[in-house]
Amino acid sequence: MSQLRARDRVRHGRMLQTAGGVVDFPVEGTYDPYLVGLYFTRVQLGSPAKEFYVQIDTGSDVLWVSCSSCNGCPQSSGLQINLEFFDPGSSSTASLISCSDQRCNLGLQSSDSGCSTQNNQCSYSFQYGDGSGTSGYYVADLMHLDTIVEGSLTENTSASIVFGCSISQTGDLTKSDRAVDGIFGFGQQPMSVISQLSSQGVTPKAFSHCLKGTDGGGGILVLGEIVEPNVVYSPLVPSQPHYNLNLQSISVNGQTLSIDPAVFATSSNRGTIVDSGTTLAYLAEEAYDPFVSAITNTVSQSVRPVLSKGTQCYLITSSVSEIFPPVSLNFAGGASMILKPEDYLLQQNSVGGAAVWCIGFQKIQGQGITILGDLVLKDKIFVYDLAGQRIGWANYDCSLSVNVSTTTNAGKSEYVNAGQLGESSSMQNVPYKLIPISIITFLFHILVFHSFLFL
Repeated sequence: MSQLRARDRVRHGRMLQTAGGVVDFPVEGTYDPYLVGLYFTRVQLGSPAKEFYVQIDTGSDVLWVSCSSCNGCPQSSGLQINLEFFDPGSSSTASLISCSDQRCNLGLQSSDSGCSTQNNQCSYSFQYGDGSGTSGYYVADLMHLDTIVEGSLTENTSASIVFGCSISQTGDLTKSDRAVDGIFGFGQQPMSVISQLSSQGVTPKAFSHCLKGTDGGGGILVLGEIVEPNVVYSPLVPSQPHYNLNLQSISVNGQTLSIDPAVFATSSNRGTIVDSGTTLAYLAEEAYDPFVSAITNTVSQSVRPVLSKGTQCYLITSSVSEIFPPVSLNFAGGASMILKPEDYLLQQNSVGGAAVWCIGFQKIQGQGITILGDLVLKDKIFVYDLAGQRIGWANYDCSLSVNVSTTTNAGKSEYVNAGQLGESSSMQNVPYKLIPISIITFLFHILVFHSFLFL
């Protein structure tokens, strides 16, 4: 737990729709920090197309992959996937982005790109709080997308995008135990793939995911809005680099906790962020203690509370769902996020026949940031309606198929079953085995973006 907190703290330091089609990405990985601790997908880039495994990260903007000239990039992965390297010279459709390219200028505005005056090349350098980082240059090439149009699978759709070509990785990014080929940033800044495709008129400006928390993980990732009657929406806080929501209060077992609402107000060092690149979940210090106390007081007659390295844990001999209370995160617009016990607890081990479950939410010392990571996001539909500047969610069994809404040329909504595409993808047909490890690590850390600095 302490290693997870440290790694996540470092991280905090810093649709295809042509005529009503829906892009579907396969999802692998799991929130479980004792197995993987991240979710990742596959993208196909270049001509001929080459597949890359990339982490799904709503906390950053840029899609980048390791390139053939990379120094320090891992050569193998403990995730049992074959790592690849992109070579612009081997793709007939690749082109380098110059400093004068308008697309480079868009990245300059959001601090996602820089310019090398030595070779007039649009570049980037992302530094991480633990001293690790990645740098490289931008390439324009084709992204090949599996789409569903009117219920039929179409595999040969492509669109030109700009993405990062990593030529240097340092620190923990060089380790192979959780190595993937790169990061797929799903932020809303101009350099994100979502922004690029929607600005071209290729996709809706929306995406959705449903990250499966059980049975080895996996899930659903589509460019479009998942349609589900129980989805509730809360508006995004405007003019923020991340997906900030206005959390107003927390309730435990129906009782609202006595927390000053100012604790959750968005500012340069406060606010609530939705981030699929964070393994656990984090609460501002002023909210953490009342939260843990309320949980403990509710279950103290049924379990044995114990402290493990400063984390509140419980010895349990029956099902957590029968003992622990529901938690409600209450957001602006009247939208509440209901957390089951498995959404705020982590099972550690067993002692004398009793299971040890610990609070999965972590305290951010001296900071007012609340971060909803995979521990909370799993087993829920999340809809990022960027055009409407809102995020919606609903508890859901992510092993089931979903309906996705797109706007057709006729101005109507079309509903498709995105699950069929996931079943037909090559990634889903390959058995995926997760490997437990004794040293818990978290692979990627959020970049130091704009005015956000998590220490």
